Amino acid sequence: MKRTLAWLLTLVLCLTACSAVAETKVSFFTGKIETVDLLNEIIDGFNAANPGIVVEQEYQNDASSIIKVKFASGEVPDVMTTYEQEFVDQGKYMDLSGMNEWWERLIPSMRESCTDLKTGKQYRVCTNMTMAGFFYNKEIFSKLGLTPATTWDEFVQNLTVIREKMPDVDPWFIFGKEAWHLGHLIEFIPHGYLKQSLGALECKTAMLNNDSAKLNFGASDGCMAVFAQNLLDLQAKGLINEDVLTATSDNCVEAFVTGKAAMFSNGMWALSGILEANPDMADKIGFAPYPAYMPDSQPVVLCAEDSGYSISATTQNGDAAKAFLSYLFSAENQKKYAEALGSPSAFTDVNAEWAPKAFAEEVNTALSSAVNIGFTNEKPAGFSGDDAGRMVQDLLAGTYDAQSFAQAYEKAWNEGF
Repeated sequence: MKRTLAWLLTLVLCLTACSAVAETKVSFFTGKIETVDLLNEIIDGFNAANPGIVVEQEYQNDASSIIKVKFASGEVPDVMTTYEQEFVDQGKYMDLSGMNEWWERLIPSMRESCTDLKTGKQYRVCTNMTMAGFFYNKEIFSKLGLTPATTWDEFVQNLTVIREKMPDVDPWFIFGKEAWHLGHLIEFIPHGYLKQSLGALECKTAMLNNDSAKLNFGASDGCMAVFAQNLLDLQAKGLINEDVLTATSDNCVEAFVTGKAAMFSNGMWALSGILEANPDMADKIGFAPYPAYMPDSQPVVLCAEDSGYSISATTQNGDAAKAFLSYLFSAENQKKYAEALGSPSAFTDVNAEWAPKAFAEEVNTALSSAVNIGFTNEKPAGFSGDDAGRMVQDLLAGTYDAQSFAQAYEKAWNEGF
């Protein structure tokens, strides 16, 4: 009996040890706070259906900066949502061009958006399309007889009317405590100008080659200095919220759904949070392009790939990582994802009601009335969107005037290469 018990105990210990050795852990790194809870739910489903594989999600608010540390230290996540051109050039992402079971389901234009300009290969897969512009309160605009502006002068006039007629309402709410949000203002406004004036392909090429003559970031009359001066002027006139440097995205949502903010800049990923905070806003949310602010320019609106996923080129868990993404990309999970995020799916077999009908129509109108631009994926890895956002924080804190900001931006961009 003692021998039998001893043998059984040994067998149990051996099986336990073997099980522990066989377990594959897949690390998933993201900076997208809006999807953390839903992805944890999807991850739980995958882990339950795949004994021996455990996916663990890590969220970081400053993801584009922290990923640099992870690459430098060798603690590279298996799957990540952060993506930089320089990391592509350094071979840090796995080539996913052969994953036909994903690409055959994707809208062709979205595959094109995921294609590296230099190699013609794909190192990431997007699951959604997104648009970014100005969300505005349609009730406030209607009450004041306002229509969305197409030029900067009209934009300032709208903000001025709101401030004068509704002094308790912030005309434009900027949640400047979050650097990524301010980085997006650069992404959509001055970078947006370059994309429309140079053309999408030529702008990408100029950024990849760091063609200073075409980018002209440091010029006193260039897109960066004019953007900075416009922002400082709005701050001086009280046309943005006073707490711009301490305000968070939660503060912005709260102000918007309670009628204390008339406008804010963001992408479709913000929609679900607004409707969750106040479902009655469904028919009150308008959407408009960023107004033209440079000579001979046009309004722009972001229309680009969203929720992109890459796999580390050095991962030892490539098959498990691909299995997890295949599960995440299933039509069932992507319908749930698109509706939770408030963003159209990039997969042709996903039929999702991603937004209230009236708002979706507003978005389509904005897309048809403005120049459509994409994300700036060609920026240097040494100068992230969060880094740019921190410079805008310094601008609003009084560290720079418009000219010195433009010069500092150009310097930081060049050094980022």
